[in-house]
Amino acid sequence: MDKRDEFLKSQKVLRLSTIGKNKIPHIVPVWYKYSGKKFHIGTNSKTLKAKNTKQNKHVAFCVDIGIKSPDIYGVMGQGDAKLILDKKKVKTIAKKILLRYFNTLENRSAKELLDDTDCIIEIVPKKFSVWSY
Repeated sequence: MDKRDEFLKSQKVLRLSTIGKNKIPHIVPVWYKYSGKKFHIGTNSKTLKAKNTKQNKHVAFCVDIGIKSPDIYGVMGQGDAKLILDKKKVKTIAKKILLRYFNTLENRSAKELLDDTDCIIEIVPKKFSVWSY
């Protein structure tokens, strides 16, 4: 596994940019899971990011760390996204995402987030840019 993929698997916040009906970008920080081939983001179908993804599959993303050299590193990219709506798949993927952030799914916040998640945004990256300083 290369440094880029290791970095994406280790980080916790991805900034997701979707395109709205009015062609204006919508950027939001999200929790995610990266498999080395795809990103998965749990959400609710009523969110703007989900609605935008349903209407326009083109997305951009950024994950970065550091504010002082030599500890600055980041990955940004573009890709195609789709919504996964199958309830069983959604819950399976959502649990994997939440376990990156909670020690257990028995936590009250984890349960609330799992209950509220009714879709997964799946992103297949088409282009990456990596930087470090």
